[in-house]
Parts: sequence; C-alpha cells; structure tokens
Amino acid sequence: MSTLTRRRLLTISAAALALPGRAALAAEARWQGQALGAHASLHIRHLSQAEGAPLLAEVEAELARLEAIFSLYRSDSALVRLNRRGRLDLPPPELLEVLTLARTAHAMTGGLFDPSVQPLFAAYAEAGAAGRPCSGAALERACGLTGFGRVAFDAEAIRLEPGMALTLNGIAQGFITDRIAGLLRARGLGEVLVDMGEIAVLGTGWRVGIAGTARRVTLDNHAIATSVALGTVLDAKGRIGHIFQPGSGWAEPARAQASVIADSAALADALSTAAVLMPEAALRALEGDDIRVLTV
Repeated sequence: MSTLTRRRLLTISAAALALPGRAALAAEARWQGQALGAHASLHIRHLSQAEGAPLLAEVEAELARLEAIFSLYRSDSALVRLNRRGRLDLPPPELLEVLTLARTAHAMTGGLFDPSVQPLFAAYAEAGAAGRPCSGAALERACGLTGFGRVAFDAEAIRLEPGMALTLNGIAQGFITDRIAGLLRARGLGEVLVDMGEIAVLGTGWRVGIAGTARRVTLDNHAIATSVALGTVLDAKGRIGHIFQPGSGWAEPARAQASVIADSAALADALSTAAVLMPEAALRALEGDDIRVLTV
C-alpha cells in the first residue's frame, strides 16, 4: 500500500517557502529534527547559528517534554496511558488544554472533528495487518466506541468509556507548533517560522506554499494547517483515507484537501481536518476575521 502522509505533504509545503525579501542578507539560525515522529524545522531570522544554539537546545527540550504527553508511539506517554487504562488521573495541563480546544473545534464543525475515532484507525490497522479488508462488523463495533461528547475530563482526571481511545493527531501537531512559537516569542524573537507538522510564523511577509498545489499565501503572525483527504490511505484500493466521518467509519470526502489559516495552529489543524468532510455552506460559516479556509 503506497502512502504519502499528511505530515510529508506539509513538509514538502514548508520546503517551498519563499523568504521575505528584506531578510535575504540577514543571519538565520536553522534547526531540523523530529516532532511526533515527523520532520520538523525552525527558521529564526537575525540570529547566527551560534547565537541561536541555546534557544534551539531549549526547543529540543520542550519538544521532548511534549512528546511524552501526546505521542501515540511511546508506551509511556500520557495519551497512551490514558488509552490503555481508560482513565488518567491528574492529567498534564497541556493535555487538558488540547482536549478543551478539541471540544471547541468539535462544536464548530458540527462534530466532524472528533478525536475519539482512534478505534476506527485500530480496526483498519488490524485488518491491514491480516491482509484483508476491514469488515462491516468491525467498523460497526469501532463506530460504537466513538463520540467525543462521551469523553469526560477535568483537572482531576480524564475518563473514557470502556473500549474508547483518543487520537490527537489532528490537533497536537498544531498545539506543539503554537507552544514552540510562544516559547520563542517569549524570548523576544519577532521573525520566526515554526514547522512542527503545522506552520506558524512570527513577523510579516512569510510566503508559504500550499501542499499539493502551486498556490502560495502570505502569513503575518498567523498559522496554517493543511489536511489532505487521501494523504494516508488505509485500504489496498486507495479509496479510504485517514479522516473519518464520526459514527459511520468512512464517508466520501467533500473535497480533496483543505487549508485553514488562523491565529492558532492548533485550531487551524483541527478545523482543516474536519474541513475536507464539511458541506460548502458549513465550511464558509467557519470563516471570519481570524479564520480563512482555502480548498481544492
């Protein structure tokens, strides 16, 4: 099964950045690494690599700390422990912040953004490992375990109903992008591009390419996230993508891809995930002074 993941598409997009003209002769500290298993990068204007080294070390430490909360691939992460046990007492505040934002995005999208679809991923993964299509019975069971409204959380604990599990892949990259951008802003930096799976910029005049298209947009102190309906395919025929219609397991997407520009990379991340499924009228209803939607 050949796949081009959503994160890879975003990396291609970030690699196509056109630099602000005034910065062409300026120093720039750069970093490349990993965030939640995907390629990540930073560009910090007006700092040499040596000047930026202490900041980049601080970024790496913060990334490691956030990985320990949100990763689905670390057996000791807070999210994996929650999914394994169905309950997480005294959860990290960052996890509560993401769940609170997810609740907002869930409401804004009429329930189409739903982090509780992890059982659907598991059903397709199990079928794929066995070399067979995912059965209707397996999908029905998985759908019965979805519904973000059934997830309870507060400062004391996060509680899942038996069999439920969460994936935060549609929002955690954006949240981490925001956190790194905020860390660098707090250090007094004003011209930065952060790509931690989603893109956020500090400063003005950053030209960013939209994944899979020739289109570019200018970002001024904003973030952008792009979701591709078939960015990762889950069946041998390449028809079923990684963005699910909650409650039904899979539905024909309304569009091939969607990008959202917003103040927050986490919100842009969540909304772009749902946007590939949303009817046109609902999609346009999302737009406002601080949210812009671009579709293909």
